[in-house]
Order: sequence, then structure tokens, then C-alpha cells
Amino acid sequence: MKYLIVGLGNIGQEYDSTRHNIGFDVVDAFTIKHEGKFEIARLAMKASCKYKGKTFIIIKPTTYMNLSGKAVKYWMQQEKIPIENVLVVVDDLALPLEKIRVRAGGSHAGHNGLRNIDEELQTNQYPRLRFGIGDNFPKGRQVDFVLGKWNNMEIETVKHKILTAVDVIECFAFQGLSKTMNLYNK
Repeated sequence: MKYLIVGLGNIGQEYDSTRHNIGFDVVDAFTIKHEGKFEIARLAMKASCKYKGKTFIIIKPTTYMNLSGKAVKYWMQQEKIPIENVLVVVDDLALPLEKIRVRAGGSHAGHNGLRNIDEELQTNQYPRLRFGIGDNFPKGRQVDFVLGKWNNMEIETVKHKILTAVDVIECFAFQGLSKTMNLYNK
């Protein structure tokens, strides 16, 4: 069984450790745990690793957030991975920092990365792991908040949630989407 794990984010040092790049941070942690190594590939930084008989293709699109769907579609086709074996890891303003949500599909909720994936795949029915980043910003400052770095009070929570997100990815592959949603959508 093959799985495509997609971390959404933006390339470039100025985006490192920002809220919008949490998808990159989660797939980095997963890849390190499973001794993979990212390399430059078409439309993405790509790693692969095997774990308990399953193969994971992990990508961090290099297309910038707004064109993430191009990389997702390309690697799904290239690796012949069905949509139900794709998991997109994305930041979510609508969820408090303490929460994660696993979903079978749904609205892009204004997230440009998900919007582009919806357009490229012609569906919004693909699994996703929504990583809550909260909405603690003044009116009109959403972009600054999303592209901002975690503050000192958030860092411990974020580190803990990244480890939980790695567990979610493993659970998704080994126990399926329904069981993963039941276990982690508390």
C-alpha cells in the first residue's frame, strides 16, 4: 500500500516556522521519524520511506501555497496513489491552537492551498488533517498572523501537536480514516 502525505506551506526561509507552514513542519517530523530524506523533485521536495510494509511518499510543494494542487495531482498520478490514500496536512484558522481535526473532505474554508487542490483534483473529497492555529489576531491582520511565527507561549503546544499529527498519519495508514477520525477528533 502506498500513501501520499502532503504538507502544505511556502518555500523560502522567510516562511520557516510560520503558522501557515505547519504542514511542512508536520511532514518534516514524520520523515525524520521514519528516516526519510527530502530531495528536490518535480513541483515539490519529495521523500519516501517504508514503515511496517507500507510506502509513504511525502511531498512539500514548491509551487507556493496557492498552486499546491499542481504538485498533489502530479505526484498522485506519478506514484499511482488513489485519492483515498492521500492525506493533506494544512493549517486551520477556524480551529483553536489546541485542536486538530481529521476530515474525509469538505470545504476549503477560504484556504488557498486547499482551494487549488480542489480545482486540480476536481473534488473536495480527499482526506485532510487540519492543524488548528487559532484566530488570535486583530481585525484586518489575518495575513500577518498566518504568515507570522509562533510566539513563545504557543511553541510547547505546537511541538506536542506535531508529534500527535505524526501519530495521526500513521493511524490513517494502518487503521483507516474512520478509526483515525474517531480517535483524534476529540
